Parts: sequence; C-alpha cells; structure tokens
Amino acid sequence: MINLDRKNDFIDGVSVSSRPARAYQSLKTVRSAPAYGTVALFLCLMLIGIVLMLAYVPWQQTISGTGKIMILSPMERPQNIEALIPARLKQWHVKDGETVKKGQLVAELIDIDAKYLDPNQVVRIEGQRKALAGRREAARSRYKALSNQLESLKRSQGAAVPSASEKSKQAKDRIWAAGQAVEAAKQNTVTTQLNLIRIKDLFEKGLRSRRDLELAELDHTRALTELERAEAALHIAERDQTVAIYDQTKVLADTDAAISNIFAAMASAQETVETTSSDIYKLDIELANLKQRCEQRRVYAPCEGRIVKLMKVGAGETVDSGAVLAVIAPDTQDIAAELTISDNDAPLVSVGRPVRLQFAGWPALQFSGWPSIAVGTFAGRVAVIDAVDDGRSCYRVIVKPDLEQIAQGRDEPWPSTKFLRPGAEASGWIMLDTVPLGFELWRQFNAFPPTVKPEELGLHKSSGGGASMESGKKVKRK
Repeated sequence: MINLDRKNDFIDGVSVSSRPARAYQSLKTVRSAPAYGTVALFLCLMLIGIVLMLAYVPWQQTISGTGKIMILSPMERPQNIEALIPARLKQWHVKDGETVKKGQLVAELIDIDAKYLDPNQVVRIEGQRKALAGRREAARSRYKALSNQLESLKRSQGAAVPSASEKSKQAKDRIWAAGQAVEAAKQNTVTTQLNLIRIKDLFEKGLRSRRDLELAELDHTRALTELERAEAALHIAERDQTVAIYDQTKVLADTDAAISNIFAAMASAQETVETTSSDIYKLDIELANLKQRCEQRRVYAPCEGRIVKLMKVGAGETVDSGAVLAVIAPDTQDIAAELTISDNDAPLVSVGRPVRLQFAGWPALQFSGWPSIAVGTFAGRVAVIDAVDDGRSCYRVIVKPDLEQIAQGRDEPWPSTKFLRPGAEASGWIMLDTVPLGFELWRQFNAFPPTVKPEELGLHKSSGGGASMESGKKVKRK
C-alpha cells in the first residue's frame, strides 16, 4: 500500500507532488477491502479444522452386503406339504392364509394304485393272518406231541435194550448149563460103557445073567442118548445166545430208527412253524404298510404355522407321489439375516463381528462410519460364514440378533415375523476396526481394503501376510 501523505514519495519515478489531485483518488480505489482478511482467516481456520478432523475424527470401517431375511432353524423354515402317494384329490380342509396346528388335517386323497383299490383289503389280510396263525398253532401242537412221543420212545429204548442184554446173559448161562450137562453125559457114557464091558465079561464067564447084560446095554444106550441130548441142548443154547445178541441189536436199531423218524417229523413240524411264522411276518409287514398307506391318504400339517398357498385346487385333480400340495410357513421367531459379501471382503469377516442391519419397509438413516448416530437400524452379530463361495466368488454371511445388546437395552429388538417376514430384503454393514477419518479417505482414494488386527487374521507379528500400519496394531491385507 502506498503512503500518500509523504511529500517526497515517488510513483513510477514521478514525484507525487508533481501529479494533479485526481491521481490520489484513483489510488484509493485499489485498496484491499477489510472483509478479505476475515475470509482469509476463516479459510485458514477451516483448513486447520479439516486437518484436525482428518487426524482425530474416528471412522468406523464397514463391509456392506445385501441379502434377505431367513429362518435360522432348518426345521422351522417354510416347507412344502407333499403328497406321499399317487392319488386323486378328494377334499381340502384348509384355505390360503389359514393358521393350522401341528397334526391338523389339511387334505384327503383317494388312492389310485391298483394294488390298494380293494376297500376290504385290510380285513382280508387279517383273515389270512388268522388262518396262518391257526396253522402255526397246529404245527406247534404236533411238535409238542412228537416231543412227548420221543420222550416215551427214549424211555422204552432205555428199558428194551437192558432187557435184550439180560436175555443175552440168560442165553450165556444156558450155554454154560448145557455144557455142564454135556460133560456129565460124557462121564455117564464112559461109566456105562465100562459097566457094559464088565457085565459082558462076567456074562461070558457065566457069572452074570443075560438080563444083566441087556440092562447094561440099555444103560449105555441111554447114556449115549443123554449125551446127544445134552450136546443138542448146548447147540440150542449157543444159537439162543446168538439170537439174543441179534435181538439186542435189533431193538437198539428199531428204537433208533423210530427216534430218527420222530426227529424228522419234529423237524418237519418245526419247519412248518417257521414257514408259517415267516408268512405271518410278511402279512404283518404288508398289513402295516397297508395301514400306513391308508394313513397317507390323509395329509396333516407337519408343524404349527400358516398356509401360504394351495398348489392343487379342485376335487378330483390327480397328483403324483412327491407333488407339492401346499406351502406352510411355521410359526417361529428364530429369524436371521442372510447377507452376501464379495471374496475381497470375506477374509476380513469373523464370527462375532457386530453388524448394523436395515430391513426393507423400515425407514432408516445409516451412517456407515458413525453407526452410533444411525437411525432405524438394528444390531446383529455374525454367526456363520460359508466355507465355500456360491459359484460367483461371493460368500454368504448369516447374522443373528445381538441378544446381549438387546438385553442390556442398548438396542431395539428385531421386529416380529408378523411384520418382518422371511424373504424380505435386508442390507447390512459389518463393523470392522475404527480408524482416523483421514486414513479412511486415503484408503478409499488408493482403493486399499479395510484393515483388521493381526490376531483376527491368524497372523503373528513376524508374519509376512500384511503390512504393518498404525504402530503395528493394524495390518493391511494384500
């Protein structure tokens, strides 16, 4: 700025005192306005504020994902009510949107299989089973009678074999007695022969009469006859012993044969029992299958819930086995959010990470960097991360309600399934670490991924899996 009050001032080599008075008025027009200084000061302060904000204002790093609401328990998810048999629809007992109890009758079917068209098939099979049961009881009675007969025959054998053995012993004794008789007859023969010789000598000398000679001859002949009789008796006794031995063998063989026949008859009776029992078991299976088949003609609700949609309408419509008759949504509050994230973000997510969720139909204002000031969002925790991708290099993350935060009153509970239905769209922000705002902007400008702590990546301080950042407390994934 030029000082116009000084007389010896020069402008462009010309003395000010030599210029006319109009020159002073033009110089006044180039003076700086006082507001420019204020603006400059404001800009400086704003720059300092921006620098301080970038350096000290915290920013919550997040990973965003979209998905839908799901039922966490697989047994309580919406399921199909299917026809278990090929049949014709007889009657519906429910309507669309109707609430049903578990085991409530939903529909009735008419079986169209030719094997099950007889309405009295159950009665007939029960009659066949009764006849087979009677046959089995008769075979069991026969087996019992044969068992008693076998016991009697064994007792008879126990008595007949010793009896035959005793007869053999008696025959042996008779042989011994006959042998003794033969020896006695032989001695008697020798005696009578000697007596005959003496009598004959005396007769020739005239010392004995003819009658004495004849009596001696008669005695000798009688002795010879007795010897022959004794020898014949001995031979008979020996043959009796042989016959007794044969009789003993015969008794044993006959009783053994009878016992074998009884055993064969018992085996046949037992075979009849087992065969009949097998036939009865087959009929029992067939009867149980038939009763189950009859039960499958009535379709019941598998759980308590609401009928979403009837897929088959009108009586008389034919359905195949496995055809969907209706869709039922179980009555449950076990809901979760199913989000999809990219493979670039999947390694940064771990089970237990906090999540902020926004549901379709619920007004919300989400600040991803400052979740504390978000409005209309709900708290959650990462429960499951899929081990493999979905075929598009994306991974599924299941988020459950953060029950701890809800129980402590720090967050609102999730809406009921009456309002938050399965399949509704959901958006989620998985919370990572907190970093300065300037670092986050630098990261975004350079397209770097978010940062996580080394222990959350399973790395040690000496691991080369990432570059150290923020005094070694955070690492950047390559």
